[in-house]
Amino acid sequence: MTNLELIFTMLGEEQTKVEAVKRDAKGFPENKHAAIEGGQAAGDARKAFEKRTGDKVVTGKNFKQQIAEAKKHKKLSGKKKPE
Repeated sequence: MTNLELIFTMLGEEQTKVEAVKRDAKGFPENKHAAIEGGQAAGDARKAFEKRTGDKVVTGKNFKQQIAEAKKHKKLSGKKKPE
């Protein structure tokens, strides 16, 4: 997950929390509605960002791939762990 993916995920989560608190959501149906609102807000923000920058936010990368790339880069650079 890239930093931008994390940022927009956090935005959706925060907006969901705000909606749930604002409506005093209790139970699954009310919280589901708050989650939909939060997701839509984050989705709208993501689309606006992508339109403005011309870059995509969502990638296929995951943490396992990032670790593998870092290990590969470290091996290629010749750096070794200090003993």
